[in-house]
Amino acid sequence: MGAVEVAALRGVDVELRQGELVVLLGPSGSGKSTLLNILGGLDAPTAGQVFFHDQELTGGGERALNLYRRWHVGFVFQFYNLIPSLTARENVALVTEIARDPMAPHEALELVGLGARLDHFPAQLSGGEQQRVAIARAIAKRPALLLCDEPTGALDSATGILVLEAIHRVNRELGTTTALITHNAVIAEVADRVLRFADGRIVETRVNETRRAPKELAW
Repeated sequence: MGAVEVAALRGVDVELRQGELVVLLGPSGSGKSTLLNILGGLDAPTAGQVFFHDQELTGGGERALNLYRRWHVGFVFQFYNLIPSLTARENVALVTEIARDPMAPHEALELVGLGARLDHFPAQLSGGEQQRVAIARAIAKRPALLLCDEPTGALDSATGILVLEAIHRVNRELGTTTALITHNAVIAEVADRVLRFADGRIVETRVNETRRAPKELAW
């Protein structure tokens, strides 16, 4: 920023393991979203390397990143980004039409508990239901990696738990490696591993010996 250099991340070295659910925990501005964007191929690091399996993503060019995002990564954000004029089924179908081995849209929606809401428009759905449509859209292409940036941030606790249950089910039933950003320490209890961020660094790594089910949480 002009003469001021802002280091969003500093010396971060992290590995996401096949099938695990990792929670990135920390206050706003601690570097969580920057790391998630780099892992998802949305941002490029100014230094360091990023690998997906044995393929290096850094330096591979925009086409390689486009293909990586298209084939391998699903994104869920705090705000749902659904198209208002399309039904839940049609919003999910937007992704399945460009995927190599997609689920049927109704299958993805059933996985997140919305089998009865296939033909409802976003305005006819609650906030939690819209977020679950966004999760169904993200996982319908069967991504290897699901990246969730504050997926419960705009929801009350009861609705947030329903969204966490959908993410938990995807992680367990599909074996999707999942990274979830939150500033809510309670949510970390559902993870296999917790990475706590402060000032652009990972300051603590914790393994949960016992994962709690989302329905056991309260905040």
